[in-house]
Amino acid sequence: MAALSKVEYNPSRWLTVILVTLALWLGGSLMLDFVIMPSMYMTGMMNESEFVSAGAMIFSAFNRVEVVCAAVGLTGLMALGITLPEGFSNRIRTLSVLAVGLLAIALTYTYALTPQMASLGLNLNLFNPVVEVPTGMNQLHFSYWSLELIKLTVVGVVLGWCIRATRSEAVNQ
Repeated sequence: MAALSKVEYNPSRWLTVILVTLALWLGGSLMLDFVIMPSMYMTGMMNESEFVSAGAMIFSAFNRVEVVCAAVGLTGLMALGITLPEGFSNRIRTLSVLAVGLLAIALTYTYALTPQMASLGLNLNLFNPVVEVPTGMNQLHFSYWSLELIKLTVVGVVLGWCIRATRSEAVNQ
């Protein structure tokens, strides 16, 4: 008995994967930046000695999720670039470069900014509590928010393209 399998490439599946992944990433970033961190600040947790370890743990876990989301988005765009008609190839190339940038930002957060911020904020002297922010922390915060603004903008651009491509694909069918 011969089993026949019909393997067929469906670009809408990749668009859906990219769309869902980037939407979750964007929502998680907005939640972390505009809900979790401000609420920690308003409740006074940033003045507690355990804040650095809690913040490092939260950001470390989220940064790894960001790396996975960036990798899935890049993989999806590369898969689309292989099979879409020539009219889309320049746009896919541009979006793939943007996705590589998103991956670079996520890797920078994971392996550079978060460890540096945690090490600067960590107080190793239990008998002398630190009451001021270390001088290098403001520069790291500026770097973080600059990269975050770039990341949110690029994710929005790629999401917008995926939404338009999904809508145009639905109209064409």
